[in-house]
Amino acid sequence: MHDLHIRGARLIDPAQNLDERRDVAFHSGRVAALVPSLDDQPAAEVIDGRGLILAPGMIDLHVHIYQGVSHYGIDPDPKCVMRGATTAVDAGSSGASTFGGLRRYIIETSATRLFALLNISCIGMVTGAESEPDVGELEDLRHLSVPAAVRCIEANRDLILGIKIRLSDNLAAGGKNEMPALLLAREAAAATGLPIMVHTPRSTLGLPAILAELRRDDIITHTYHARESGILHPSGDVLPEVRRAVERGILFDVGHGQGSFSYEVARQALAQDFLPHTISSDLHRYNLDGPVYDLATTVSKFLHLGLELPDALRKVTATPATVIKREQELGTLRVGAAGDAVVFRECTGSRPLPDSMGRVEELRRWIEPVYVVRAGKVVARHVAA
Repeated sequence: MHDLHIRGARLIDPAQNLDERRDVAFHSGRVAALVPSLDDQPAAEVIDGRGLILAPGMIDLHVHIYQGVSHYGIDPDPKCVMRGATTAVDAGSSGASTFGGLRRYIIETSATRLFALLNISCIGMVTGAESEPDVGELEDLRHLSVPAAVRCIEANRDLILGIKIRLSDNLAAGGKNEMPALLLAREAAAATGLPIMVHTPRSTLGLPAILAELRRDDIITHTYHARESGILHPSGDVLPEVRRAVERGILFDVGHGQGSFSYEVARQALAQDFLPHTISSDLHRYNLDGPVYDLATTVSKFLHLGLELPDALRKVTATPATVIKREQELGTLRVGAAGDAVVFRECTGSRPLPDSMGRVEELRRWIEPVYVVRAGKVVARHVAA
């Protein structure tokens, strides 16, 4: 007998190019069956998925969950796994001097499956522009140690997936430390064979100069921000260096956040067929109650901007699973994969939602998690219509 059946839902699994009615069974924490019908087979629990959408558990490539240490930190479970993001990646909240606590007290105790990008600054994001004092992690280059970063990564290869750096003038001594810090991040990435994720809003370097230092599989996050060092030329055209970066294998991630997503910039870029590789939330303390809310809401904004649901779900399932090199295990409901899933209701009506610049637009359709399955067991139920 299986532990759980989800029956009658529209299954969207981009990793398998599936978009059709399928029943899914879970047993011992994994996907046990994916078939047209399980009606004649018993299960300890059955979810009636008729009229609902079933997808693999979402993967959020950019969150901040070091609660109690980083001023950005949140408890990951209420806004990640309980809202359908069964896997999340902390994007640089910790550095080599603070990662041990993130591992022991957050990653190892949370229901959300968690990984991390290591900040090139040993102190991580303990303080920053929103904190008091408002001192960024790149203010003093003495905090940046390639040997310390490499040692930390080598001791935690199971959890650390790359290097994170925030390139903003107000975090890096008015900008003078930005390029030296980027070169140190590049050195650490080369020494460990891992990618870099780069935050660019308010950088004094300009995006072309940043992209020149990046390599295949590196990631630009906050793709659609409306600040300095963005993807658009003043004319509104996507920069040619950005298109060449995609051709070189550099990835572009949404990273919505408190100040890094503009409907206008996204709409201009999408009209030029410049789509993000991955959709992430950049959830942190300052945006839980808007403008971000959760990953499902960020996905819904891209439905509003014209993406089809299977394409949008690919950017939070199959593609990020490949980015973190867990595509056989995560981001799919193929038999044998981790038993993580989310059942959505597709809603229609009127839902006003802000971007990060204060612009409010009215969504006519959005997705809302109804059930969340983690390791083959239902961990969240949001059944009210």
